[in-house]
Amino acid sequence: MSQGQKDTIRTRVISTVFTVLAIAIFKPFGLEAWQWMAYVHLLAIGALGFGCCIVTEGILKYIVKKPRSYDHGVNYIIKRNLWFQLINTPLVSLAICLYRHFVMSDLVEGNVLSWSNFFETLLIIAFCSFAIGLYWRFKFRSRYLAAELEETRLLNERLQQLQEKTERRVQIAETALENEGTTIEHMPTDEAPAPSTITLTGTTSETVTVRISDLLYIEAVGNYVKVYQMCDGQVHNDMLRATSKQMESDLSDYPMIVRCHRAFLVNLGQVEEIISKSGTMQLLMKHCHDAIPVSRSNMAQVKEAIKGV
Repeated sequence: MSQGQKDTIRTRVISTVFTVLAIAIFKPFGLEAWQWMAYVHLLAIGALGFGCCIVTEGILKYIVKKPRSYDHGVNYIIKRNLWFQLINTPLVSLAICLYRHFVMSDLVEGNVLSWSNFFETLLIIAFCSFAIGLYWRFKFRSRYLAAELEETRLLNERLQQLQEKTERRVQIAETALENEGTTIEHMPTDEAPAPSTITLTGTTSETVTVRISDLLYIEAVGNYVKVYQMCDGQVHNDMLRATSKQMESDLSDYPMIVRCHRAFLVNLGQVEEIISKSGTMQLLMKHCHDAIPVSRSNMAQVKEAIKGV
């Protein structure tokens, strides 16, 4: 059994117990007339409720394809639970109505199956479901935010390690070239780093020469791209008539350059901090402190680059 399935079962058990306790306190359905037998009926109602939860989970597999997971975001979990309540509430109400009719109608005539009986039960279960839904909404949100903060902290640590590792590689390569007088072309293929400087070209005659370690990010603006880099201690940008896809292809030999958005390519070596909030992510750049957005479609790619490069 996966962790997600265990969490789902635990959630449904807690919800069922809450509903049974609420019914035990207010004693609807003429439960007070049953004296000690009322507790037996409460257990039976609880079993019916949990059984309905399992049936509803099965139905949800065909309505909401993805399983409940924090990877999908807290809004997805809340939306899924809303679907669960819409299906489960009338299902539980019907099950309890049938139980009242066939088992609890001996002492209480009002338990006989009828529309008024059903709507009374539906109102009670809907109230319990609403209260439970509020509880889990705040619970899921707090859990998700805690998980998000922890993941962001780990990503920032990994990013710092990655930047330090990359800087050491560059220093070692430059030192080796200076001491041995070896050109990059004559170094073994598996040891030769990509050139530290690259000239980017567009569809016109203009070019932009960039030292990779000084490149901040590239932004697509219409039919042009803006190349942001450090020059003499200042942030400088150059316009080039090209597409971001062309820039991504030209920079494919540099694993630190990743696409984070359809309009942005960033140099992970120049990211000061990763900021996450409510399922969104931004990359705060060094020197200029621009916050570059990370789209949902590119979020996994950026995380993989930080963790796996």
